[in-house]
Amino acid sequence: MGFAGSSPNAAEGERKPTTSAKIVVAGGFGVGKTTFVGSVSEIVPLTTEAVMTEASAGVDDLSATPNKVTTTVAMDFGRVSLDQDLILYLFGTPGQHRFWFMWDDLVRGAIGAIVLVDTRRLADAFASIDFFDDRQLPYVVGVNCFDGLLHHRIEDVRDALTIDQSVPIVTCDARNRQSTKQTLITLVEHAMRQWMSVRAG
Repeated sequence: MGFAGSSPNAAEGERKPTTSAKIVVAGGFGVGKTTFVGSVSEIVPLTTEAVMTEASAGVDDLSATPNKVTTTVAMDFGRVSLDQDLILYLFGTPGQHRFWFMWDDLVRGAIGAIVLVDTRRLADAFASIDFFDDRQLPYVVGVNCFDGLLHHRIEDVRDALTIDQSVPIVTCDARNRQSTKQTLITLVEHAMRQWMSVRAG
């Protein structure tokens, strides 16, 4: 794991080198991954949304998201600059089990991940958490507060998901740019701490 950098051109004078990093946004079906990427991206995000059909009936659980009519079938992609010197490239994963075969390719080269959680469906987060734990990829848990409501205390969420105290858990609103940006900052800081700890031996 590392942070990729590029040197400035001569025409750019004393401008500092730009560092770029890859971030994965994961979580269960309908938890807000596409919305998260779209709200913070400074470019028009690339999405692979497909209209849900009758074929998904009985397969995709819409009980918590009855108004959902599309779903990600490959990935979402966006870009955000945290400052002049750090650019993040965001890759949103598909949530359904039948698309998980793509996850290994999507996380390759990533410095870390955000696992979005809907407290109404905590069990949907276990697969993502296990995936990143198994690969020892730094991650933070973002509790997506639908309608601005936090239904459970953060420590109760930590206990329910059996997440180590070293893993940050933050509240966020996937629709709000400042909120999603702060979640990304938390992840970058967490990933850098782990990266420096590994380098220090």
